[in-house]
Amino acid sequence: MRKLSSVHYQNEQIITTGCPITSALALFTGRWKLHLMWQLNKGTRRFGELRKAIPAITVKMLSQQLREMERDGLVTRVVYPEVPPKVEYTLSELGRSFVPILKQIYDWAEENQLTEPLAG
Repeated sequence: MRKLSSVHYQNEQIITTGCPITSALALFTGRWKLHLMWQLNKGTRRFGELRKAIPAITVKMLSQQLREMERDGLVTRVVYPEVPPKVEYTLSELGRSFVPILKQIYDWAEENQLTEPLAG
């Protein structure tokens, strides 16, 4: 989580204030967020399932991206009181509302042959 007094945070606030496009794009910045949304569009997933679906992502980065997505209202997180803990992630209503746009981006990339093999 960013410090509210950091220059990066203050610059981000200046850039996103008053501009719907930059505000929206700020939600999806992060190397793995769109990929995570694509995976969660398939349904509720546990942390381990997401990790297996995206083998190139580190545990630390997966945790960080999911926390940011939860903070921004794109993902809901449910923790079940079990041993070991069971945690499930689901796209929120806001996250689901972006799926048609994500599908359009996917189709556009396919049409323009912009896909590359995943590193990992």
